[in-house]
Amino acid sequence: MTSGGSFYITTPIYYPSDLPHIGHGYTSVAVDTLARWHRQAGDDTWMLTGTDEHGQKMLRAATANGVTPQEWVDKLVEESWFPLLETLEVANDDFIRTTQARHEERVQKFVQALYDSGYIYAGEYEALYCVGCEEFKPEAEIVDGTGPFEGLKVCAIHSKPLELLQEKNYFFKLSDFQERLLELYKTQPDFVRPDSARNEVVSFVKSGLKDLSISRSAFDWGIRVPWDDSHVIYVWVDALLNYATAVGYGTDPEQFDRRWPAYHVVGKDILRFHAVIWPAMLMAAGLEVPRGIFAHGWLLVGGEKMSKSKLTGIAPTEITDVFGADAYRFYFLSAIAFGQDGSFSWEDLSARYQAELANGFGNLASRTVAMIERYFDGILPVSGDAAENDLRVQKTVSDAAAAADQAMTAFRPDLAIDAIWTIVDDLNGYITENEPWALAKDDAQRDRLSTVLYTAAEGLRALAVLLSPVMPVATRRLWEALGGPDSLGELTQQPLRDAGTWGQLPAGTRVTTLTPLFPRVEQTA
Repeated sequence: MTSGGSFYITTPIYYPSDLPHIGHGYTSVAVDTLARWHRQAGDDTWMLTGTDEHGQKMLRAATANGVTPQEWVDKLVEESWFPLLETLEVANDDFIRTTQARHEERVQKFVQALYDSGYIYAGEYEALYCVGCEEFKPEAEIVDGTGPFEGLKVCAIHSKPLELLQEKNYFFKLSDFQERLLELYKTQPDFVRPDSARNEVVSFVKSGLKDLSISRSAFDWGIRVPWDDSHVIYVWVDALLNYATAVGYGTDPEQFDRRWPAYHVVGKDILRFHAVIWPAMLMAAGLEVPRGIFAHGWLLVGGEKMSKSKLTGIAPTEITDVFGADAYRFYFLSAIAFGQDGSFSWEDLSARYQAELANGFGNLASRTVAMIERYFDGILPVSGDAAENDLRVQKTVSDAAAAADQAMTAFRPDLAIDAIWTIVDDLNGYITENEPWALAKDDAQRDRLSTVLYTAAEGLRALAVLLSPVMPVATRRLWEALGGPDSLGELTQQPLRDAGTWGQLPAGTRVTTLTPLFPRVEQTA
């Protein structure tokens, strides 16, 4: 259940050189939905997203395009990443860019503190490096190349040749934290979720940790090491620190104390950075570790993880231009068990849109409002005494609200939507059972008709509140049609934990015509 305390949640920060695809959108809308839920439940909520703009990969991309790295990242962020948030109705509280002065200054303070505490030392390093991952690869992620790369060692993730690098670098004593990390995983079993991710991390740490190279000297696009400006800070160290620098580490202790620690939602391919390196760095700095790391699965297209280079990457606008942002949000958060891999297909998206949104929720809303307009001149009637099936609906709403809050707190928006959708299904069945169009033909059934339509409208009131973090556009339109702003105030101000309390929509409220929330779509691609 929600607590009313701080709820700070982050997406990973994205490489702007990778144009946004539906995988990036999936992470962003999941975090946004969780943030919206906790914000509306009364928690002191803060959602952070942003872009990771340093590193060798970014430098090479800028050079290939004939511009400076800063010009390159500015263009990409403005043209691709800010619009993504608007496209998907993401209501983030902050957007951090690792080239911002606030970040660079605070990163240097953090790294200097580790150096002063004796956790950083100079050394030499030789290893195979993947520019795509911006990572020296462990043996488990190095494979033999095939085809044009036969005879070469390639990255198991990107399938591209690795580069053998030999540099004098600075190292973080990651190996010193092996036992402390294992104790963390033991005493806080939900620190890494889901269980499959936790098991992977525990196994990795038990196999032994090596000290981490935290600087590069072969190029200069990055944040300077404060005690040696011939080195820049390793891009992953720079990137991980955004979660602390964005909320004031080093310069705004009041804000930092209010927000930290955070929950991090990441793709499973970057789990180790967040569940191993990041908490070790925080331990070394004497700071609290994150509240938790949740690793979601991959979106698969044609059985493969999405990749622009393999032409499997799908831009979010390819979906939103046809189905809208709410359908995008609903589909990806309900069709995939959060934490597991999930396959995307246009056919599945179209089928769910028609069955669950257009025919299920949308039709329920439209016909309920239309019947109140037709039979009661648009004025919500007074409910009479509740019959057995009226009480059933009330219980469905109450149970669904409680179950949804529990699921959202457990980082399972898919299960929350499942719980909420029991209201949609029950109300549709309830209307079919009671046949208000038949009741309207019999003056002796006027009181019963009032009860049925009030029950349907009050159920829709609860649906608007509970689904608003998932589908903010459609629920806002429904809320306005039900007269919610005039009788109860703005939708986002409705306490989520009270959504299941029956009888909140006042009789006498005027409803207004509701055009279809989810218009029928004939062409899916």
